[in-house]
Amino acid sequence: MKKVVILGVGNILLSDEGIGVKIVWELEKRFKFPEGVKLIDGGSGGFSLIPFIEEADRLLIIDAVLGNNPPGTIYRFTLENLPETIAEKISLHELSLTDILNLVKLRKKLPEEIVIIGIEPASLEVSLELSSEVKEKQENLINMVLEELKKWGVFPEKKFQSSSSSDFKINSSPETT
Repeated sequence: MKKVVILGVGNILLSDEGIGVKIVWELEKRFKFPEGVKLIDGGSGGFSLIPFIEEADRLLIIDAVLGNNPPGTIYRFTLENLPETIAEKISLHELSLTDILNLVKLRKKLPEEIVIIGIEPASLEVSLELSSEVKEKQENLINMVLEELKKWGVFPEKKFQSSSSSDFKINSSPETT
């Protein structure tokens, strides 16, 4: 199997800007991925993302995208169809993701396939919480990531979700009838 990297980027301190990272966290929590698939919390990593990008055969990037559409609009781009108007806005980080991908391209280590899945943010204010517009589209974003992975032959298994211990009552004394 080709090596797949799922890279969530963003700053979780700036509300919707952290959506990429939060989606990766959610995927890690809910699914077990096959060998050869790596989930990366890229934060606002800049140059530190280069080794993860270069090791991938297929790269799936999840990020907030400023596309001048209504908040919650979900995008899917490849490098080939990335609109010029969005290319420089693909990231809200100090060093844009486009800049990083261009550096990797110069080093001739660009993955065979790159897909960018993003969502239009509603809020970039200082907050650990997602806006309601983005939060209500979070499941759609997760499903879009899973669909993209299926196209690549990657089928993660759902993890068993155990109930919290407060859901169980343990009776240490035997019942008498």
